[in-house]
Amino acid sequence: MTKILVTGSNGQLGSELKELSQDYNYIFYFTDRETLDISNESDIKKFIESNNINTIINCAAYTAVDKAESDEKSANSINHLAVKYLAQISKEKNIKLIHISTDYVFNGEAFKPYLEDDMVNPNGIYGKTKLEGEKAMQAVNPSNSIIIRTSWVYSSFGTNFVKTMLQLGKERESLGVIFDQVGTPTYARDLGKAILDILPSIKSENVSIYNYSNEGVLSWYDFSKEIMRMAKLDCKVNPIETSAYPTPAIRPHYSLLNKSKIKEKFGINIPYWKDSLDDCLKIMGERK
Repeated sequence: MTKILVTGSNGQLGSELKELSQDYNYIFYFTDRETLDISNESDIKKFIESNNINTIINCAAYTAVDKAESDEKSANSINHLAVKYLAQISKEKNIKLIHISTDYVFNGEAFKPYLEDDMVNPNGIYGKTKLEGEKAMQAVNPSNSIIIRTSWVYSSFGTNFVKTMLQLGKERESLGVIFDQVGTPTYARDLGKAILDILPSIKSENVSIYNYSNEGVLSWYDFSKEIMRMAKLDCKVNPIETSAYPTPAIRPHYSLLNKSKIKEKFGINIPYWKDSLDDCLKIMGERK
């Protein structure tokens, strides 16, 4: 029987995996920072041994991109060192490990969708620590394990861009949203389903990297316009440049991910971003 440890289970992806778990014949152990400290190597080992875990889906991450610029130690502990510990125990116990990473490992200066083996060069601490986590996992190299890079994640759970736009759309007559950062949103439920569907087929001697986001291309401005349209909110969205909204961390201007590898390897179909946004808003009761 497949016994899966899901870390970061109160986050967006972890929460979606909880919802999806009833549809799969796996035994799940959902943990958060209160129930399992993955930055503590002995705690991880004890939990895995006592529950006979044979698969790990690591959704845990330090995702406060701006805060990471002044809190590198915490970001490194979760995004790098914890991944190293998970990889080490996975190799020792022959555990399958699925680790979630980010488009922030790239600098966002590309002109075509990023492939998995394109040069990495993160702009800030968040991307840097996530990349260090990837490197640590690859160096330890547990078999039958993969890294999935994703982008612009949202869900009906947690705090995210979609929820922020819905709130602001109800409170304001107008707002400015950045139009010169381009990528593709990822509905966490789609990513969660993809992970659980491909799980039995993950077999490799070396750690492999895959890209996953929804299909399509848009800016944050386009995304917010569609949220307002679907929710029938009268808030006017105005396009602004990144320079008009300075942040401590530099965001990638271009975050498109090429998903050919994961689609060809596992034969999955990836939904179009508008269809997934529609699904999410319906679940939230915001689709008008």
